Amino acid sequence: MSWTPLRLPNGDRSALFGGSYLVAVNEDWGFGPSVYGAARGNYGGVFAAGLTAQRRWRLSGDSHLALGLYAGAGGGLSSEQIRYGGGLMLRPELSLRTQVGNWYSGLALSHVRFPSGNVKSSSIALVLGRSDSFASFAPSDAGRLGRSSGRSGMGFDEIALSAGVYLPRKGAKTRSGQPSARRMYTAGADLRQYLAPGSWWGLEASGAAKGGADGYMEILGTAGQDWALGTPNLRAGLHVAAGLGGGGNVATGNGWLLRAGPSLRWLAPWGGSVRLEGGWLRSASGGFSAPYGRLSLALPLERRSRADSFWQLEDGVVRTQSFYAAVQQLPSMSYKNGSSASIGQIGLLMTRELNPWLYGAAQAGSAAFGKAGAYSYGLFGLGLQTPLWAQQWRAGAELLVGAAGGGGVAVGGGAVMQAEAWGQWEGRGDWDRLRLRAGLGQWRTMKAGTQSSPVFSLAVGYAFGTMAP
Repeated sequence: MSWTPLRLPNGDRSALFGGSYLVAVNEDWGFGPSVYGAARGNYGGVFAAGLTAQRRWRLSGDSHLALGLYAGAGGGLSSEQIRYGGGLMLRPELSLRTQVGNWYSGLALSHVRFPSGNVKSSSIALVLGRSDSFASFAPSDAGRLGRSSGRSGMGFDEIALSAGVYLPRKGAKTRSGQPSARRMYTAGADLRQYLAPGSWWGLEASGAAKGGADGYMEILGTAGQDWALGTPNLRAGLHVAAGLGGGGNVATGNGWLLRAGPSLRWLAPWGGSVRLEGGWLRSASGGFSAPYGRLSLALPLERRSRADSFWQLEDGVVRTQSFYAAVQQLPSMSYKNGSSASIGQIGLLMTRELNPWLYGAAQAGSAAFGKAGAYSYGLFGLGLQTPLWAQQWRAGAELLVGAAGGGGVAVGGGAVMQAEAWGQWEGRGDWDRLRLRAGLGQWRTMKAGTQSSPVFSLAVGYAFGTMAP
């Protein structure tokens, strides 16, 4: 995690709160996805997501130097004084860290720049991190029986897809001061890790899919506890969440959000679960507050017994999981002002095999090239894939749905879908975790008559084997 102060072109001060998940390729190099969000000033809703590569040098037993480069896309509230251009964001960083156990902290010299806009700033950033294991199988082990005494891969127990609704309080206003009491519907996804059968923490992201707030997005850290109601399969409890959100003309001030309320969870016999949550969300500044409800369908990524015994050897089938950095081109996109232009996007894609033919996928990103800086999207869905042929080639197709908006792009209420066919080259030997993928498909809004566009994509990915539940 990092805290990066910003000096904006109009003289305002803001800051980016960032999080990265870096996989160590070896002792010196690491790479992985990163997300940054505005967390100071009146700029809630400024987000950027992309990929970070990092080189480390060990200076002593408890200190190291790290040089990193982030490249991604995003943006948010803009004006004549503040422009994010096409949305491309670069952030080089040089940091000195001191380590105590698995935790480390330090200071960094950082520079944030949107090359096609006018936002740029250099500052001293704060860094806090934790090193952990990344136990995984080789991708070539997919379909075989494996044995593990702990969580594999990224370490989460389940992934959930959700649909929610916010009911802004009477008298609520937009950032421009206009009344806004319309219901806002959201779509999103979350990842959870269970510390015990009824105790958990997680990460979630969602965006507006209907209600006139297209472009609204939130990324939250969550935690909760629930207890059995007479039967172990029906549980009630409480949950809390805190993080950043904004956009879509929703007045969240500096971006910090707090959400809490009761929860109900039913554990299905087939291994998944259905969750119902309610409560209240409130922004730390800006005046946005609303009761809300959310319904989620959760699918297991690890065995349930991991929450009971972390060192018990267990057998299971190995499945491949991958994450990609992707560049997409949408050549014909319509804007709210009536114009039309192409959009180049940078995004992150994660896939997980459910069986040799079927996989789940989640994708998020933002505009990086063109004139749609601050346009962002989040999608999830299912795909089909072929077996390998010639030992290195595979093809497939996927259908994703989700939410998008911002940057002046005409997306109706925010609900969108994307269908894509793809071909993939998979490395062998020392490069067996490398994936190169190209795709061709169609993107469209789900509100009839809004717009659609062809989509072309290129992606580079990292694959690893995890043990299926």
